[in-house]
Amino acid sequence: MKSEINDSSVQLQQSIQKLNELVANLTASFQPITTIAKDIVKPFEGIAHKVPVESIVSSGSRIAEQIQKETQALQTADMYKNITGTLGTLIRTMDLHQYGLYSREIVELIENGKLERVKQGLYRLPIQAERDSEEKLISQLYPDGVLTLMSALYYYGYIDRLPMAWDIAVSRNTSKSRFNIDYPYVQPHYMEDAHLQYGVSTAVYSDCVLSIFDRDRLICECIKHESKMERETFNKAIISYINDSQKNITNLLDYAKRRNIHKKVRTRMEVWL
Repeated sequence: MKSEINDSSVQLQQSIQKLNELVANLTASFQPITTIAKDIVKPFEGIAHKVPVESIVSSGSRIAEQIQKETQALQTADMYKNITGTLGTLIRTMDLHQYGLYSREIVELIENGKLERVKQGLYRLPIQAERDSEEKLISQLYPDGVLTLMSALYYYGYIDRLPMAWDIAVSRNTSKSRFNIDYPYVQPHYMEDAHLQYGVSTAVYSDCVLSIFDRDRLICECIKHESKMERETFNKAIISYINDSQKNITNLLDYAKRRNIHKKVRTRMEVWL
């Protein structure tokens, strides 16, 4: 019996020695791990003759698990620090992979509030989200889109009620999955590529520039989609356009021909003007 106790004591002392060696090796790079490991090892010192071998093995396993978790947490934090200084507002999954951040680390960052999921495969940093406007996010998500209808009417001051969604004209070949996002809410308007090439201007915001249909093209689109608009909003948009000194009826009629609504627009203009 005494022999078994001595053997257990020797095994414990050897385990403690190995753990201390591990702690010493990790000290330079992972100081938090050193503290944890020492705190765990300390209670066992001096009581080797009282501790069963099974407890020694179990404790050693717990120590290894905690060291592994702490190591992973520090590595994730270090990789996160790298991406905050090098990547832009929107971050793709492949970008995170390049920095060694995969599914487990990504989920951990999201749960800790250090990363926000915009949509499948696309993320952004919360600190960047606080700085950037909604318009800038739109410009990054849909650089090929053009503001139209309610969004464009609001920008030009033709209506004073902030739209609930972003009306964006895009190519009919655009994947619908691009609009599967929770925020901001986007209403896509699909059309032939050729119709995205004329009557396009720029909308200048505080931190970005977006493509937008000019005033004449915008009213042409409103008349084309009149049945989909609220009557009050449509009438207010037309009145605002008529009173706008920057309107160009010649351009409006030209756009109407391209959109196959020339007769309808001409008839309306004769009444309104």
